[in-house]
Order: sequence, then C-alpha cells, then structure tokens
Amino acid sequence: MPENIIITTTINKPTLATQKFAKINGWDFLVVGDTKTPHHEYKDYMYLHPEDQEKLDKTLSDMIGWGCIQRRNMGFVYALENGYKRIATVDDDNIPLENWGGIFEPQEVDVYSTNFGFFDPLSVTNNNHLWHRGFPIQHVHKKNNVTKTKKYFEKFDVQANLWNGDPDVDALCRMIYSPMCTFDNSWYTTDCATPFNSQNTILSRDALKHYFMFDKVGRMDDIFGSYVLQKKGFNVVFGPPTVYQDRNEHDLTVDMKKEYIGYENVKDILINDSFIPFASYDRYREVVERVPKLKENIQEK
Repeated sequence: MPENIIITTTINKPTLATQKFAKINGWDFLVVGDTKTPHHEYKDYMYLHPEDQEKLDKTLSDMIGWGCIQRRNMGFVYALENGYKRIATVDDDNIPLENWGGIFEPQEVDVYSTNFGFFDPLSVTNNNHLWHRGFPIQHVHKKNNVTKTKKYFEKFDVQANLWNGDPDVDALCRMIYSPMCTFDNSWYTTDCATPFNSQNTILSRDALKHYFMFDKVGRMDDIFGSYVLQKKGFNVVFGPPTVYQDRNEHDLTVDMKKEYIGYENVKDILINDSFIPFASYDRYREVVERVPKLKENIQEK
C-alpha cells in the first residue's frame, strides 16, 4: 500500500481532475461521497460512502452535517486511521499537471516577512496585484511591502502548491480582476501568519492530526483551519503550480456572503479565534487519536 493518499470531496460524477488523480503513481486516491454524490459512478474508485463515514464516527459526521465540502474531514480520519504519512487534499476542478506530487526537498528558500503579522502568498508572485482567499482585506493596500531573508529547511509540515488558471482569490478580488493566471514561482515560505487552502495541498501526518476544515463558517472552512494549524506551530511552504483550476461555476455574490465572516474576523485571528466553532474540531481531535483499522469497510480500487 502506498504511504501517500489524495483525498477529495465531490457531488459530481468523475471529472477530468478526479480521473487523472486516480492514475498518479505512488498515491492512493480517495473520493469522499456526500448524499448527492452519484455513488454508482465511483464503483471503480476507492470511495468513502456516506454509510462508511458514519462507521468512522457518527458523532463527528452528525456535527459536520451533509451537503458540504467539510465531509472531507471524514476522509482525513480515514487516512490517519490507516497509517498514511502524506495526505493531499484536492478539489475536483483542479486538474493535475505533469509535475503534481513533487515533494519539497531540503534546500535554502526565501523567507518573507511583513511588519503587520500577515503574509499574502500571492504578494511575491508574478501576479502580485491579486491576493489569496483568506488574507485580511484590511491589509491589502500594504500586502506587497515585504522583506526577504533566506534560510535552509529540511522539510515542512504543509506544502501548498499554487494553481494555474482561475486562482484561489476571494470574491472581491475575483469581481475586480476576473483573473486567469500562469504562476512562475519557486519554493518560498514566511514567518508570518498566512492563508493556505485545501484544494492543492499536501500535509504531513502530524500536521493533519491538527488540521480541520471547519463547518458552519461558509468559505472560510479551510482558511480558518490553516491559521489554527499555524498557531499550533506548524509551518508551510508555498510551491510552484501543480494543477490547472478549471473552476466550477460560482455566484460571486453568494461567495462574498459566505466569505464575510473572514472579511470581518481574520484580521484578529492571531489574538482571538472565538468566532470559530470549535466543537466539531475538538471531536475530530478525539477521533484521530484512535488507531482502529477500518479499511475493510471501504470500496477498494
């Protein structure tokens, strides 16, 4: 069995992205189903049926609810309980490029800092007029004022690779710029708080035990998870684009409403995170400390 697993959530039939991810050598590929997922379409996939998710932990499943991308947390539980060492979380509209799956190797990388405590991952790219979803908009006007040092790193807890095509910016940024991008960055990191997402990100086993896609917070589920993880001391490296995002259709006004909790609160997340509902996260932490082997309940590819 591979030591690595790719996890996605979907209510769609297999997309080009999911078909390609399923064929990547050295990685298992798990699809986490929802109540609207066409289950029969995944008979040839490694598939976590809603009934299987409730067997993992019904209490956590009930707390997360159905009809939401946070079902992916149940895939995280599965990965941890089955011993995977690296876990990639991806979206079904992110088509992997030829370089997908490359892991950071020990090297000296650029370390970026700001004087206000937050770093925008897009501020040092060739598309620095944009900003990453979850970066506090109160700081957008000064986000590109960064200083750079260099440091040698053996490894990182989180590897967040970027995305060509329609990038992961917030609704306000997308309304203004309607961007289509080709990024040319190499590896870099920061000593400030920074957002990363769940659409093309690889986490170590230790980091995943503390990473959670928060339910009931709109489009801030993975963003709040990224900040909480960093507050616990885990570090992140940003890498070159390894997917092309052919973004599913969205209503940007609806997206903006779902992001408002972030617009209002992210600026204070370093000193206050009381606006995040932690009950389900606490249950997740309890669950992932268990070690039962439940793989026999899952459809095997």
